This record gives sequence, structure tokens and C-alpha cells, in this order.
Amino acid sequence: METFLSPEFWLAVGQIIMIDILLGGDNAVVIALACRKLPPAQRTKGIMWGTAGAIVLRVVLIFFALTLLQVPYLKIVGGLLLVWIGIKLLVPEGEDEHSNIQASDKLWAAVKTVIVADFVMSLDNVIAIAGAAQGAGGDHQMPLVIFGLLVSIPIIVWGSQLVIKLMDRFPMVITVGAMLLGWIAGTMIIGDPALKDWVPTLPSDKPGAAAAVLPAWHYGCGIAGALLVLAAGKLLAARGAKAE
Repeated sequence: METFLSPEFWLAVGQIIMIDILLGGDNAVVIALACRKLPPAQRTKGIMWGTAGAIVLRVVLIFFALTLLQVPYLKIVGGLLLVWIGIKLLVPEGEDEHSNIQASDKLWAAVKTVIVADFVMSLDNVIAIAGAAQGAGGDHQMPLVIFGLLVSIPIIVWGSQLVIKLMDRFPMVITVGAMLLGWIAGTMIIGDPALKDWVPTLPSDKPGAAAAVLPAWHYGCGIAGALLVLAAGKLLAARGAKAE
């Protein structure tokens, strides 16, 4: 119970919700495109079943991601991927990534399209959410992931247009989100088991629990990751603007 009342837990919940809004906004577009040819009476069912299937798939993938992140060097790889994902958020895209989403007038065919498309698009979400959940520590990472997803999915599905307008009006929201991914990447990399002999740690007060990275190193790497994403993203965006 103490874990659920800790600031770290609710900070991780907030991070998961923001990650899902930023990286999961495409889900709403996929659902709309896949279900657009369904009869009106079945459209709501298609949206609900497709969303439910996507949630279950995401939870399963994150469960495996949380387990795999205990393997040496995988946190480093995951962190570098997050840095790249954060940079891409800051670089405008010229192509429509959803042009290949096929609509169907059959309910279960549309649901299958939603789930398959979500699986293909979910790598960034899975890595980012797993990294955010690990920041909460303790043995409640999966409940944390499920809670964060349940809160954020309705925001994505029913509030996606509002979120998109908010991002268009206040570009700083995207910048902050990209820097958040850089922060998570930095703290994830510094916590990789392969670096435990080189990174100063604090002894754990719980028997059998892993030692925590020294706060100065933890926060320092988080800040470095956030600044790296911001600098690289702005640089690439500026180069792209000059090239056009």
C-alpha cells in the first residue's frame, strides 16, 4: 500500500499517461480508419473491441519488456531507441504514415486490422512505458502499467482531436514530451545491469532488492538525456527547414 501512496508511483503514472498521449495518438487515427466502413450500428463495437484488444496486447508486450530490461545491455539499447523516438517527435514528418491502413465493412476484420496495426506501431510505447514503470521501483510495476494505460486510453480514443489541437496551439507540449522520453532514456541507460560496476549506488534497505543508482547520477543522466533530445531534435528540424 505504501508504494501506491509514494510520489515515485504517481510520477510514473503521470509519465505513462503523457507518453501514451504523445506516442499513442496514432492509435485513434488507426481505429478511425479501420472502422470507417463499418455500418453505424457496428462502428461503436468495432472501436470498443479494437481498443480492448490493443490494450491487452500492449499489457502483454510491456510485461515481456519489463522482464527483458533486466538483461544486461538491453536497457542501453532501449534507452538509445527512446532518444531517437524523442528526436523524431521534434522533427516534422512529411508523409502520411496511415495511408496503408485498410478499412473493412466486416466487424472482426476491422478489429483485427486495429490490433495488428497497434502491434506494429507499439514498440515506442512499450519501451517508454516500461522505462517509466521501472522508475517507480517496487513490485507493483505491472499494476502501475495497467492503471496508466486504463487512464490514458480513453483520453487517446475519445479526446484525440482535443489533444491534437492542444499540441498544434501549444507546440511546447510536444517539446516537453520529447524531453521526457530523453529523461527516461537517460535514467534507463544508467540503470543497466551491465554498468553496475561503474555506476555509484546506494545500498538497498530491502533484502534481495537491487541497489539504487546514486541520485546525482540518476538525475544527471536524466537531464543529459532530455537536453540531448532537445538539441538534436531542434538541429534536425532546422536542417530540414533549410533543405525545403
